Amino acid sequence: MMRKLNDTTVGEIAKELARLRNEEGATTSSRVLTLVILAEKGHSKTAVEAALKASYEHPSRIIVHIDYGQDAPDQLNASIYVGGDAGASELIILRGYGSAAVATESLISGLLLPDSPIVAWWPHSVPENPAEHSIGRIAQRRITDSARAYDPLGVLEKLADSYKDGDTDLAWIRLTLWRIQIAAVLDQLGPAPVSKVTVSGSSLSPSVVLLGAWLGTRLGATVHLRTTDVQRGLYRVQLEREDGRVTIHRPGRNIATVSSPGTPDQQISLPVRSLADCLAEELRRLDPDEVYGEVLQSVVHGCNIVVDINAEDTATEGADYTEVYDA
Repeated sequence: MMRKLNDTTVGEIAKELARLRNEEGATTSSRVLTLVILAEKGHSKTAVEAALKASYEHPSRIIVHIDYGQDAPDQLNASIYVGGDAGASELIILRGYGSAAVATESLISGLLLPDSPIVAWWPHSVPENPAEHSIGRIAQRRITDSARAYDPLGVLEKLADSYKDGDTDLAWIRLTLWRIQIAAVLDQLGPAPVSKVTVSGSSLSPSVVLLGAWLGTRLGATVHLRTTDVQRGLYRVQLEREDGRVTIHRPGRNIATVSSPGTPDQQISLPVRSLADCLAEELRRLDPDEVYGEVLQSVVHGCNIVVDINAEDTATEGADYTEVYDA
């Protein structure tokens, strides 16, 4: 069920939402959190679709604020979805003009679920300091996506300087499967010093940097980022050990080959994760991600990282590469 309200107020939106819930026979008791999406005009569809898919695991009230320009006359339009149109959630899309184009606590406070956690998500641009943003200050979790920002690696540095408990980044969450597989391979091989780590991927991918920093801090090794301008994401990790080289290479989107000393090559499932999968993982935990915080700080302050430009790496015709922001 859907309703549209033009030139409205937050009070009118809340009343209409209550009426729709009564008509549907729905209650708010099954909603576990409020997800506030701070989107950009023309870029909100993908974020909304991912949030609705994630809502089947985490029933939520989803509030999407879209900035339609501060130079326009003041106006607030809303679309409200309840029931089948909203997945397992209640969806409120706010289109703000003029003063309503700025997402603030006072603008959305009347729509928040009472006594429930608040998660803020910036699916595109990243604020200067997420924890000091008007919405970020009231959120238990603040999700950014440095890979989709206009300057991904520059954003990582800003996020490191402003990091507070509760901050997280989807460029880090995209690495979950890589981290699991690397740890599993090293567990099978047993302990041995690692002298060098090489992570290969796009020069535009912050996931390449974050994975290198994680491996460097955990293994105490020098990290080389073998970057390329080819439009592909993270695709290879090499670990130089005393007993030989360990390599995980994923040329496409799903299957990787593991090469390690003394064992035949094996293929493993290492699929690119969807935006909905990454968001759902983030919503499973609202406590601080301390490992991410440590890795983010090491990117700027502590990790021995060398960047090698891989000019010889060229695109293979017909290859099913990942997008640069995917890990």
